[in-house]
Amino acid sequence: MKLSFSMPHMLEIKSMMQPWEAEVSGAEQTKLAKWAEQLGYAMICVPEHHVISSNHVDLSGKFYFHAYAGMAYFAGATETIRVNSCISILPLQNPIVSAKALSTIDWFSGGRCTITFAAGWLKEEFDALGVPFNQRGAICEEYLAAIIELWASDSPEFEGKYVSFKDVAFEPKPIQKPHLPVWMGGDADAVLRRLGRHASGWWPFLTKPEDIPDRIDFIKSQPDYNGKLDQVFYGFATSLLGEGHVPQDDPKVRPGMTKQEIIDRLGWFATLGITMSGLSVPPVKDIQAYYDYTQWVAEEIMPAIA
Repeated sequence: MKLSFSMPHMLEIKSMMQPWEAEVSGAEQTKLAKWAEQLGYAMICVPEHHVISSNHVDLSGKFYFHAYAGMAYFAGATETIRVNSCISILPLQNPIVSAKALSTIDWFSGGRCTITFAAGWLKEEFDALGVPFNQRGAICEEYLAAIIELWASDSPEFEGKYVSFKDVAFEPKPIQKPHLPVWMGGDADAVLRRLGRHASGWWPFLTKPEDIPDRIDFIKSQPDYNGKLDQVFYGFATSLLGEGHVPQDDPKVRPGMTKQEIIDRLGWFATLGITMSGLSVPPVKDIQAYYDYTQWVAEEIMPAIA
């Protein structure tokens, strides 16, 4: 079991954010990224939305990064820690541009880039960007196949309804071969089938932890499963948000969990097939207390779950 680093002030969802996080700047996040790397955390993940509809700001907040840009920044500020998205909305950006952005990050970072794609859920965001919301699944399928074709083929060629190209050259290729790891976020059967065809990791959002083994079995039972699923991420905060960022209670995840409670939960996660997790930003009073907490996790929790 590995732990990702929960970077403060990556979003401003009221039900999750600690008051002191609002003062954490990009410069302070840079210091924290170096700190996370020094302590041995496995990954930094960047959430993404491009716009939030006004009628959803109360639940979701307004503050989100562009995942690729944030990932590139953190990769450039560090030397060994991996970067990922949580998630990047696949249908909302041209797949050739996405493939180029991600291969660029992987190339500059020496092969430290993972990407978690998802289909998206906020219809108003799709409307603002002129992308048909009810076609997002089909768009995902084509875009994902096209991106992998660009990364892995010496003479990339693709013909589809939403994207087509031929007689093109594409470099730099990702450092990682055959391409950087692709994870899928989401829970629907169609998402899991797509994951089984194209991806090697899963980031569930609405699936309850106890249901993860059955869903892993579902992925692996598909006739076109690629045999590559080897990573499942489930953070402590995942069970505290429902569909549309509606807060929900999970009595097993609470502020101030003891060392043994955290270790036991992570051990339980491992038995379910979860390979990586992240602890929630705890109710500490300021950023210095968060430095202390993340050091405590590195010294007391990581050795027990390694």
